[in-house]
Amino acid sequence: MDIQNLDRVEAFTTKDGSEIRELLAHRNSCIVNQSLAEARLPPGASTTPHYHPRTEEIYYILTGEGRMRIAEETQAVGPGDAIAIPPGKEHEITNVGSETLVFLCCCAPAYEHTDTVLVES
Repeated sequence: MDIQNLDRVEAFTTKDGSEIRELLAHRNSCIVNQSLAEARLPPGASTTPHYHPRTEEIYYILTGEGRMRIAEETQAVGPGDAIAIPPGKEHEITNVGSETLVFLCCCAPAYEHTDTVLVES
């Protein structure tokens, strides 16, 4: 049985600049085709605009206030919002609040730095 606890998972910075704790993925469990991580962005911070050629993502906002951009669309997001990000769509999330923006990030296939393409402004 694979059970990971957030307090015992080491944080790392993804290629887009967000701090994540990978809870379940092929690197630490029997999960092969997807990954689940908790991401954190401090107030005023944004991820670097990027896209994933192969991976579809779901962001689920736990705490904080954000502004989500996918391609040409931008929308305010907050606790309880689930955001679908199709493969190949440029996206970024910005913390527009005064507290840390915390969200879950589900990726299928699992997150890999090599499937993250940064987009220059």
